[in-house]
Amino acid sequence: MGSPRLLFLFSYVVPQLVSPTISQPDFMHQFCYNDRGNYTENSTYQRNLDSVLSSLASNTEIDYGFYNLSIGQAPNQVNAIALCRGDVGLDDCRGCISNSTRKILQVCPNQKDAVGVYDFCTLRYSNRSIFGALEGIPTFYVWNLNNASDVNQYTQALQTLLGRLRSTTASGDSIRKFATGEESAGFERVFALTQCTPDLSTQQCDECLAGAIQEIPNCCAGRIGASIIKPSCEVRFDNRLFYVLASNAPPPSPPISPPPPLIKGKKSNKARTIIIIVVPIVSVAILVICFCVFLRMRKPKEKVETVDEIESADSLQLDFGTVRVATNNFSEENKLGQGGFGAVYKGTLYNGQKIAVKRLSKDSGQGDLEFKNEVLLVAKLQHRNLVRLLGFCLEGYERLLIYEFVPNTSLDHFIFDPTNREELDWDTRYKIICGIARGLLYLHEDSRLRIIHRDLKASNILLDADMNPKISDFGMARLFVMDQTQGNTSRIVGTYGYMAPEYAMHGQFSVKSDVFSFGVLLLEIVSGQKNNSFRNEESIEDLLSYAWRNWKAGTSINLRDPSLRNGSSSEMMRCIHIGLLCVQENVVDRPTMASVVLMLNSYSLTLPVPSEPAFFMHSNSVSDMTSSVSHNSRITQSSQSKIETLPLSRNGLSITDLYPR
Repeated sequence: MGSPRLLFLFSYVVPQLVSPTISQPDFMHQFCYNDRGNYTENSTYQRNLDSVLSSLASNTEIDYGFYNLSIGQAPNQVNAIALCRGDVGLDDCRGCISNSTRKILQVCPNQKDAVGVYDFCTLRYSNRSIFGALEGIPTFYVWNLNNASDVNQYTQALQTLLGRLRSTTASGDSIRKFATGEESAGFERVFALTQCTPDLSTQQCDECLAGAIQEIPNCCAGRIGASIIKPSCEVRFDNRLFYVLASNAPPPSPPISPPPPLIKGKKSNKARTIIIIVVPIVSVAILVICFCVFLRMRKPKEKVETVDEIESADSLQLDFGTVRVATNNFSEENKLGQGGFGAVYKGTLYNGQKIAVKRLSKDSGQGDLEFKNEVLLVAKLQHRNLVRLLGFCLEGYERLLIYEFVPNTSLDHFIFDPTNREELDWDTRYKIICGIARGLLYLHEDSRLRIIHRDLKASNILLDADMNPKISDFGMARLFVMDQTQGNTSRIVGTYGYMAPEYAMHGQFSVKSDVFSFGVLLLEIVSGQKNNSFRNEESIEDLLSYAWRNWKAGTSINLRDPSLRNGSSSEMMRCIHIGLLCVQENVVDRPTMASVVLMLNSYSLTLPVPSEPAFFMHSNSVSDMTSSVSHNSRITQSSQSKIETLPLSRNGLSITDLYPR
């Protein structure tokens, strides 16, 4: 079993975290370390475990929420730690621990090592020494599906707040390492909570919290709330107050002192009458003034935002002469490839920054203003697994897009090359698979635009210096006028072998079209062979057909790339299973990318049984044509089923559909 990778996707139905109470016996998360050994019934280890858990559940002496206990001698010694959230009351704390000691034996039967997480408390036990030891895995994620209104401002405020709380928590004592706080984020506020088990040293706590905070961009970037929970520490944040304020928190402002008693008689009645008349009049006047001020401030604010948008677009625009010098006048030596929308060149700006320049063909059909607006939208889509658009250039008929330069070229230069594939061990391939999945999830659900790539393939996955995958050629449809609608198109653009059947045959596309392409790509990464020219000994067979036949026969291991001598076989088999789920013929049966990410990162999920994939049965003439132009060939098919090929390189461009949410 490989290192645990756990992901728990949670959508907030109401604006608060679910808080398991004494009446809720189910863990939010649990993890059983199956590779750390089992105990037998009625063994010494079981008796020691029962004794430890019973003692934790009945402990009434500790009132600060941290319990640790060891019973027995090695190898049957049981060590346990229970920690309540720092803001939880004593009764809720003890109730939570009591529940956890019962539930852990149900969810992890006969396991020598386990951890269970409630919202109020965490329990873990092990036959290893865990007191004073930093435990960083597994990591549990829970996040709100809603994004902050101003992601940049919210993220900056969150970073400032977590940096402050991290320091406060780490400097806590051996009884309590816990901190809460809040920070202004424009019109929103961000509240956060950080905590470590107090047996950790200052350095260990700081290291654990730093690791949890570093997970935020991967799982929860831009979200208004999330929890990142590790066995030794946790980080939580939200845009509303979700924790109980400490007893030493600043008290609320004192009430306004009542006026002195009025003198009885006529003066008292007269004063009362004046108050009754004056107070409503003054209140209405104040409301009218506030409303007028609001209206007066609103219009200039809109002007400022418009100016900001224009300035943002201008800041992305580069001078054509600068780009020409950077690419050595678009020399052949700097040419990286030729795509359907134009050539790609490597360049170096005057400050030494490496760039990749797409010199678009001259049939865009857009005016300068429309082009600027579309580039500005695409440039705002930023994710660690997407190639970043840095800017653009307009001069006459010239339209240039400037991207970050990714040094390790594209994925197909590794997995389909007999020599280079040796550089991709299984851990690297698995990282690439998960990164592509996260990038697609961002395009489908998390970006400000819903984006369907429509040409996901190995040559459109670029690899950075650390072999992290970056999806390229998304957003291109907005830069070109296309004869299509949101749901279907009369001009099909894609790559043979990756296109979903409903798209290739009927022009119907959706996020599930990308899921199909991802499934093909996943199987290619595992096998190291192309889908449309998969070789099985002396014959050529469709990769999907071969994968399905072996899965049905229980011999999926045959699909593994022979160069993968090491690595987790269970992870490879799970990836093949997920790939087959993605390439099912029925669109409804295919999982969403959110489900795919969840399946890739959680071993506790049971995968459904896939149905037969959609096979591409092609004639010999098409096979010959495909073989002659290699796997990079792009096939466009009109409503009359006319097929044409366009020469492409490893950096070939593709059509992507974007439309507002």
